[in-house]
Parts: sequence; structure tokens; C-alpha cells
Amino acid sequence: MLDEKALFELLKEWYIPDLVMSRNQFSSWDCYSPITKMRIELKCRRKHYDELLIERFKYNKMMDKVAPHGDTPYYICATPNGVWSFNLHKVEELEWFIKRMPRTTDFRRREYVEKEVGVIHIDLGTNLFVFNKYDKKSI
Repeated sequence: MLDEKALFELLKEWYIPDLVMSRNQFSSWDCYSPITKMRIELKCRRKHYDELLIERFKYNKMMDKVAPHGDTPYYICATPNGVWSFNLHKVEELEWFIKRMPRTTDFRRREYVEKEVGVIHIDLGTNLFVFNKYDKKSI
């Protein structure tokens, strides 16, 4: 099971050598590539879903930030089955809805809030890594 730090390192090693983490831990994106001008939101899910959720608040903040800089917004999500990358400029209009969810993915904090989210099907992305579900080792 990957966490966001491990996912960052994996992307840096295999795809984006100049990748740097956001300086602000509360930023609406997690990392940035100065060479490719990719602004990236990273997510790691404990279970595999063919439809991945993205928060509208983070989506809007990232889209507002990339526009004046000419950056490309990416959403990269890891599940136990692989890692999918989405160029958000190429994802068709998302349908947004309200979903009651944990405030954070920290399961020790069980506070639930309503969040506006959209769904992106994995078929709309690029599968960067495939994980063998029978392999007990984690990356």
C-alpha cells in the first residue's frame, strides 16, 4: 500500500525527475514539475475503485492556480491495483454531488463532513503502474 510520500518518490524516480513537493502542506496540490509545468494532486486509496473521487474545492483551487501560469493540472491516484494519472484539462465536465465523508483520511479522527466531489473513471486516465494483486510485497 502506497502513501503519498511513496507515490511522490515513485513518480520522481520513473516519470518526473524534477518533481518537487509543495512547500505548504495545506496547499491544494501536492507537487510540481518546473520543467513540464505539471501541478499535481496526489491521492492514495486503500481499496481499488474504478471511479475515483476528487474534491471540488481542491479541483477549483488547482484550476485557478494553473490558469495564469500556463501549468497543466494533474490528479494522480494510487489504489492497490495501480496508479492512474489524469490531465484535468482533458477530463470532460465533471458532475458534482455532495457526499458525507471523513474530514481527513486519518481514521483516528472519525469526524464526518459533507464534501462536494466529482467522479473520474479510471478509463479516462493513464495507468502508470500496475500492481500484482497476488504479490504480497508493497512498493
